[in-house]
Amino acid sequence: MSGRAEGLRVLVVEDESATREELATLLDAAGEVRAVRAAESGEAAVRLLGTDAFDAVFLDVSMPGLSGVEVGRVLGMLSEPPAIVFVTASEAHRDAARDMGAVDYLLKPVRDERLAEAVARVRAARRPEPVADELAVVRIDTGRHIFFVRRDDVYFVEAHGDYVRLHTGAGVHLIRQALSHLETVWGPAGFVRVHRGYLVAIRWVRDLRAGSSSGLLAHTPAGDVPVSRRHARALKERLLDAVREQG
Repeated sequence: MSGRAEGLRVLVVEDESATREELATLLDAAGEVRAVRAAESGEAAVRLLGTDAFDAVFLDVSMPGLSGVEVGRVLGMLSEPPAIVFVTASEAHRDAARDMGAVDYLLKPVRDERLAEAVARVRAARRPEPVADELAVVRIDTGRHIFFVRRDDVYFVEAHGDYVRLHTGAGVHLIRQALSHLETVWGPAGFVRVHRGYLVAIRWVRDLRAGSSSGLLAHTPAGDVPVSRRHARALKERLLDAVREQG
């Protein structure tokens, strides 16, 4: 579908034509994706995999004939298997997806922000030097002295014009950086967008609370972070994934 010179090569496997076309279109519009092909069944996917190479397969679970889980097992036998992202309407196969090393598990209907996260995970999994290492340590220059803040010590990030505030246990630090750039380079390290003006580190979210305006607040040791309705579902999924990974 796309002719970009750089980026990921992606295969979409989905038996429902409308869902297949929508997912392929969204992926084709992603800046990190070079080319997208689509297969209407597990058998068609296996044939394509025998003649072409892909960086990632976005794989429906429930399909006539070969299921997504069965296709995933075939992928695992390749010498250089692509990253697997399962796309399904059910939680039932999450354990099987984890066992075969799937990089993400998306629930239908797929939201734009969750698809972007999945692409970021694929990109990180395909690179020996993941983008999460960029800005792993942030240099703070106050004019009087210079010190450094570790990304892992940041609880959440707040947009402030052309700057962002890094909220840590030691205080708040202002740096000139775009929130969107931090979302890209820190996404693989567990930072997720929860509001148009906030990123939060999943590892530091203690619980979710009801806010005064009927919205959600993500509670961290550095304070509460507003969660917009648009991002609430994706945040809950990421928190659930984090708990399962710890177990």
